[in-house]
Amino acid sequence: MFRPMRRFKQQLSENECVELLTRLPRGVLAVAGDDAYPYALPIDFYYETENGRLYFHCAKEGHKLDAIRRSGKVSFCVMDEGYLTEGKRGLNIRSVIVFGSMRVVEDRARALEMVRRLGLKYNSDVNAVEDDVRRSADRVLCLELTPAHITGKLVNES
Repeated sequence: MFRPMRRFKQQLSENECVELLTRLPRGVLAVAGDDAYPYALPIDFYYETENGRLYFHCAKEGHKLDAIRRSGKVSFCVMDEGYLTEGKRGLNIRSVIVFGSMRVVEDRARALEMVRRLGLKYNSDVNAVEDDVRRSADRVLCLELTPAHITGKLVNES
């Protein structure tokens, strides 16, 4: 169903993909938007290593949520800041693309726990995160991306 990587020598290992998904702060989520136009947006996320799923938060209405409810098939891409190799041109950039299905987490306790973990990824002040979760609990949804295929790649942009 998913194409093999054409330049397989540049393919990242599963462990490298997990490391990037765990460490990187944000990525780009792509959904099938209105009138079949792709809709891609930068978004924060949390990768749960225990189950290999990604979590996002959103409002209870909007373009992204409408698209997900129409078709849960999505892709999500992250890329690192890159690094230089001495004596060579161009940045070496590692990226990961996740293909999978997205759904709203219906279990409210689970949804708020994932929103809490997402908040703690970006803010180490536990009290501030708890206040944010408490204040936004009635207005926030949690989305869960279950991967069907994950692939990573190292490219040199020169």
